[in-house]
Amino acid sequence: VEVKIEVVIPEKERSKEEMSPNGKASPLIYKVNGTARHYHLEEHPIASNPYHNPKDVVEASVCHVKDLENGQMREVDLGCGKALLIKESGEFHAVGHKCPHYGAPLVKGVLSKGRVRCPWHGACFNIGTGDIEDFPGLDSLPRFQVKIEKEKVYIRASKQALQTQRRTKMMAKCISLSNYNLSSTNVLIIGAGAAGLVCAETLRQEGFSDRIVMCTMDRHLPYDRPKLSKSMDSHPEQIALRPKEFFCTYDIEVLTEMQVAAVDVKSKIAVFKDGFKMEYNKLLIATGNMPKTLSCKGKEMENVFNIRTPEDANRVVKLATSKNVVIVGASFLGMEVAAYLAERAHSVSLVELEHVPFKKFFGERVGRAVMKMFENNRVKFYMQTEVSELREQEGKLKEVVLKSGKVLRADVCVVGVGAVPATGFLKQSGINIDSKGFIVVNKMMQTNIPGVFAAGDAVTFPLALRNNKKVNVPHWQMAHMHGRIAALNMLAHGTEISTVPYLWTAMFGKSIRYAGHGEGFDDVVIQGDLDELKFVAFYTKSDEVVAVASINYDPIVSKVAEVLAAGRTIRKRDVDAMVFLSFRTGDMSWLTGKGS
Repeated sequence: VEVKIEVVIPEKERSKEEMSPNGKASPLIYKVNGTARHYHLEEHPIASNPYHNPKDVVEASVCHVKDLENGQMREVDLGCGKALLIKESGEFHAVGHKCPHYGAPLVKGVLSKGRVRCPWHGACFNIGTGDIEDFPGLDSLPRFQVKIEKEKVYIRASKQALQTQRRTKMMAKCISLSNYNLSSTNVLIIGAGAAGLVCAETLRQEGFSDRIVMCTMDRHLPYDRPKLSKSMDSHPEQIALRPKEFFCTYDIEVLTEMQVAAVDVKSKIAVFKDGFKMEYNKLLIATGNMPKTLSCKGKEMENVFNIRTPEDANRVVKLATSKNVVIVGASFLGMEVAAYLAERAHSVSLVELEHVPFKKFFGERVGRAVMKMFENNRVKFYMQTEVSELREQEGKLKEVVLKSGKVLRADVCVVGVGAVPATGFLKQSGINIDSKGFIVVNKMMQTNIPGVFAAGDAVTFPLALRNNKKVNVPHWQMAHMHGRIAALNMLAHGTEISTVPYLWTAMFGKSIRYAGHGEGFDDVVIQGDLDELKFVAFYTKSDEVVAVASINYDPIVSKVAEVLAAGRTIRKRDVDAMVFLSFRTGDMSWLTGKGS
């Protein structure tokens, strides 16, 4: 038997790909208070189908058909690139071998019920289509057709697809943008983060061809916000989620440096800070959070930062090099910034009110292990205290005074003491806001107002994993999923959210992966070695596992995420009896119910 793989584009998608782009349009202009604002719809030719060129195709023999058992994956090399060959339920499938998000090797991921989950950050891809089904990331995998002929496996694929390892799903365009009133739109998206962008892209992927406008207070197009604290010297263009040409090609308008001041849900009008008004038919609110600031004397001083933009992060790195840095708050942002600056700054001091970092999130034992790693990398902790004053010299920060009486030398101060939902502009709108300022939505991301949806860090929603408890999950992955669900329900699909929260943090070359929702956990079952930073921690509430975290134990977090996504329950006794043996043998079939 022979297995061949070749790239095939369905007729429906091929016809879409070969469609000519919109003709070149004049810049859209409207005037507010005498100021002209321009929105360019630049012509961006779509590349011809790469698979029509025979010279672009490569074919190679990679293995025998019996080399793969059901449920197995294998990376196969075609000379100019690799593919992921999969056998499940007696059928072969082939897709790109790297996760389009950050390039993780999917062969080390988790295969379950027709999809493969990334071992690093939990993105999921359908093995039959390559389509992305859970996040983070925007692109899908290239799919290669599999044919069985003889006893060897051959793969025939496009060199371009093998090299790019990603595929952007076909999208619709605006039918006739020139006919629109510039002060009205069918869909208005407030916020240009992951939730807003995924919402816009999903609408286009589903064939929506009316006007879409995104607005943001930021000066940049949507970018990879987690990198602000993980890769602080990245420039905006390096972390852009999509290039400028993408928005032009698919007629997604982005109004930068535009702040919405109020929403009139009865008239369906958004009022901007500069007085401009825009009517909408459907509205998505995805404004995210705003960082909390210090309340002490000197908080407005120069060289005191809340990292909110790429410019903030870049400036902190520049000012901190070979200088003294004080970070207030052992939050994810605070800890990631401390890790990034440890090798660059002369000294890094971290001030925290709790006695252990991450105690509420990861538990005390894991928190202490992480704290020890930081101390081994020259980060000095000042725990169970707060900042009482920031002192200056010649207008610039010089010292940070703690309530404990300790005085720290400081040339730069980064504040990471949490955030609050950016929903103040909705107070008089009639949209349901809870006591903490979060927008309340249902499983379809709908607010109490018809036609108004909300997504991302600023919402609470029913989490199926925790018996539909209303929760706030400010994770990058979750924002993506919120945006997709909101878009589908704008189109009346009736789709309910069903996903397992997944997050990661990276510090000193170590990645902590986490899946589930551990709020209120009452015990932590740890297997592995905390001192060696090679462990997995299961967070339990009563007898049930509600979350899992690990360092250097991939793909256990993705494996557990798949179990939880399937609606199965993991009991504490399962962890105690089987997990350590599973790690030693490499057999984790018990998690899927196949083991003994």
